[in-house]
Amino acid sequence: MTVAIIGSRGYPYVYSGYETFVKELSERLVQRGIHVRVYCHKNLFKTFPKEVNGIELVYISTIETKSLSQLIHSFFSILHACTGKTDVILAVNAANGPWGIIARIFGKPTCINVDGMEWLRPKWKGLGSTYFRFSAWLATRWYDRIITDAEEMRKVYLEEFKTDSTVIAYGANIRYPQNPALLEPFNLKPQEYYLIVGRLIPDNNAALMLEGFLAANSSKKLVIVGDVPYKDRYADAIKLKAAPNIIFLGYITNSEILAELYHHCFAYLHGHEFGGTNPTMLKAMAYGSAILALNTRFNREMLSDGQYGLFFEKNSQSIAALMQRVEQQDGLLMRLREIAREGLTARYDWDHITDAYLALLNELVAGK
Repeated sequence: MTVAIIGSRGYPYVYSGYETFVKELSERLVQRGIHVRVYCHKNLFKTFPKEVNGIELVYISTIETKSLSQLIHSFFSILHACTGKTDVILAVNAANGPWGIIARIFGKPTCINVDGMEWLRPKWKGLGSTYFRFSAWLATRWYDRIITDAEEMRKVYLEEFKTDSTVIAYGANIRYPQNPALLEPFNLKPQEYYLIVGRLIPDNNAALMLEGFLAANSSKKLVIVGDVPYKDRYADAIKLKAAPNIIFLGYITNSEILAELYHHCFAYLHGHEFGGTNPTMLKAMAYGSAILALNTRFNREMLSDGQYGLFFEKNSQSIAALMQRVEQQDGLLMRLREIAREGLTARYDWDHITDAYLALLNELVAGK
């Protein structure tokens, strides 16, 4: 069986959740004897090997614009996949909803991982928001199977589009502290800082969590990992708040350093609002962090309604009150660190996830 994967930046290009997903899934599918072909953004690569780790790579050029590069790339990728020896197509990103009709015309079985509610994200106002909702609706019409990564996201698609989906979560690999000395260049000490990880965009709520931190008058530091790869007023305004106790580290591309930041934080603050199973929170669980999260239906699902983390509401007073509470109750976060990894049940295990995808892909090919 040949599986074509489209919609990511490619392999082995680990940049965000989609790329990590493609890496973890593709490598395991190859180990199970599946021929995997990943479509890569040619513009992002300096060398162009035809195969890496047994995975076939196809490089497709695109027009580099913030809103259209991925759509154009996916259009030509799915055309290539449909006109070649492909048994089934796996797309990621609901923005690729319209291209399912191409595979339908060629008679290729398809499935699409739709991720979160892109149409609600503040960065996609007006026409962008309308497109993402329309695209998600088209995905439910043109793809043979919709994949959501959380039960709550399955409910969203039932509510919004009257379409059921197959739930297969995102994964994480459990890790333990290995080299605390990696914190020294940042002048950080274990348990003496809060940690935020994520893009500096409104729906990740870094600005709100920063306000809460300031209102709490904490003696600890706040460390923010992440940025945006473009000029942005929201991100710039947040970074103006830099101070001795508010540290912006930008992008951390070294996975060992990032892991140690998770391992040794006093608490990980999670403000992501519109996703399903969130990769950064999974890392926090896998790395044994105490988690303080925005109270959303998705975060409650991941943290088992508070068994593996604590929740704050979407206002700075709630965040400040929770920070003051955990700083006053010494054993509260210690207990959360001890049990954090237990929250990674089988559904968040990459091998289990691969088995679920393989079963779905086989079903689609057999159904053809």
